[in-house]
Amino acid sequence: MFNALIVEKDEETGKTSAGVQQISEDQLPAGDVTVAVEYSTVNYKDGLCIGPGGGLVRNYPHVPGIDFAGTVEASEDDRYAPGDKVVLTGWRVGEVHWGGYAQKARVKADWLVPLPDGLSARHAMAVGTAGFTSMLAVMALEDNGIKDGPVLVTGAAGGVGSVATAILANLGHQVAAVTGRPETEEYLRSLGATQIVAREEINETVKRPLEGESWGGCVDAVGGAMLGRVLGQMQYGASVAAVGLAGGAALPATVIPFLLRGVNLLGIDSVMQPYDNRVRAWGRIAKDLPMDKLEAMIQSATLSDLPGLGADILKGQVKGRVVVDVNA
Repeated sequence: MFNALIVEKDEETGKTSAGVQQISEDQLPAGDVTVAVEYSTVNYKDGLCIGPGGGLVRNYPHVPGIDFAGTVEASEDDRYAPGDKVVLTGWRVGEVHWGGYAQKARVKADWLVPLPDGLSARHAMAVGTAGFTSMLAVMALEDNGIKDGPVLVTGAAGGVGSVATAILANLGHQVAAVTGRPETEEYLRSLGATQIVAREEINETVKRPLEGESWGGCVDAVGGAMLGRVLGQMQYGASVAAVGLAGGAALPATVIPFLLRGVNLLGIDSVMQPYDNRVRAWGRIAKDLPMDKLEAMIQSATLSDLPGLGADILKGQVKGRVVVDVNA
């Protein structure tokens, strides 16, 4: 028997509830590899899965947790052997398939990636899906050419934004961090941000399709009106890597930034990345994300903390990265 956070649904009321329970290994879903989970994280999707509406969950009872890192316990696939360190992000784990908020998980071997040398399971989950997405965004900007001048990061105090800020600063770029919380300025500067931009300064109604050429690149973790405004502020030929929908899926913009300024809008999907790109991204994380900056982002949590943290992340009240020690 082992501990897991189980979300259950009351069929009469439609409401869900979450709590730590003991379950057995034969209750785990089918898969090629069984992993002794060490750490997971709290992401926006996790908040939706844990919340009273159930969010993204299709079948109950359910174990949330959209990512995890740990050690292979048993494997029916030649690529992994007991004792191997692995990490998983994406593939709708924690939404459709049971996820990382349990001391054991069973998944398809194709969903796993070997944990790169120099990166611990704890640090991998301090990075988590949010940080993995950040690295994909930075790689996309690099592949399209980052221009001279500051790189804008929206939603900078959140999980994606924090890691993106630290990576970009470590690579030598000036980072302009957008935040709606003045109290996070010291934190963002500790990650390497050279400029703090108030959210209200960016998140205004788009008045003109083109404004001054302010930014050499952008990692946008917000979307919605903010993304529409940012597009008109990019330098000629610069790129925006868009990774989030917290501000909504609508895009209040015109084609003018794309036609007259050659702006590139790069959509980043972390869910079903090809294996080689996942390995490349995790290798870059181990190389280009300074561990001291990563430590500054970490909050620790246990399985029993998760219902409250799920609500907090939906309210935008979580700063940095929450590492869940599933064995604590």
